[in-house]
Amino acid sequence: MSSATTVEDSVVKAFQELKTGKVNTVFYRLSDDLSTIVPDTAGTWTHDELLEKLPQAEPRFVAYDLTFTKSEGESQRSKIVLISWCPEGTPIKQRMVHSSSYNVLKHTLDGAQTYVQATDLSDLEYDELVSRAS
Repeated sequence: MSSATTVEDSVVKAFQELKTGKVNTVFYRLSDDLSTIVPDTAGTWTHDELLEKLPQAEPRFVAYDLTFTKSEGESQRSKIVLISWCPEGTPIKQRMVHSSSYNVLKHTLDGAQTYVQATDLSDLEYDELVSRAS
């Protein structure tokens, strides 16, 4: 296995669908041999649905179009958040490859505005994401 992670073209296509508003969330994962980032699933989900769909024991990358208002009466804002989800208990080799692959993904997906590394669902609470994005 080579040490450099590759990114399938479909990863960028799925991100373009997010940027154009066809979906608000795209999940990515590493291929079984840990060599390639591939799309996992995509949809238009509430924040709670995103958390429910996140595998509790497997790492994922998530591109999420976060919509929020910073203060009362303000118009809605939107920022694309790129999340590295690597839950506690992930095997060390997988954790290392996931971490280096996150850097590859950050450089590949043009348009992500906020970056979040999460190991626990509390890291991804709505208010936490809004505070990081604003």
